[in-house]
Amino acid sequence: MKKTLLGTLAVLAACGAAAQPVGEVDTVFKFIGPDHKIVVDAHDDPGVQGVTCYVSRAKTGGIKGALGLAEDKAEASIACRQVGPIVIAKPLPQQEDVFAERISLVFKKLRIVRMVDAKRNTLVYLTYSDRVIEGSPQNSVTAVPVDRGTPIPVR
Repeated sequence: MKKTLLGTLAVLAACGAAAQPVGEVDTVFKFIGPDHKIVVDAHDDPGVQGVTCYVSRAKTGGIKGALGLAEDKAEASIACRQVGPIVIAKPLPQQEDVFAERISLVFKKLRIVRMVDAKRNTLVYLTYSDRVIEGSPQNSVTAVPVDRGTPIPVR
């Protein structure tokens, strides 16, 4: 039992940190089920202490939304900020998925990818959605400059 629980926790940790809800606003009233809304979640970068990304996205309500059967829109916006001292414990890959969340029952995911711009000592974050058959070109990008006194280690 303990091994199963530890294995599950290890898999969840490898998939990135969980989103933490910050707030939401209703956009369309629904008579039955929850309203359509825009949600804002915070995502702490699991590889870079002191950086948090805020992602806003549409969340479908109604009966399908209440049952978890709705497919959310592919539109999202991201803003990442330094929220404390930046600490990078180990060298970062040039590009890495740091978070993925399902936005439909099976086929669609919202992703956050971290890229390292070593020349400018900057962390670049991209959010987009993908789908098994066809992804969306809609995306949003933000950057967090790191003080030159703290060079970003790249592997």
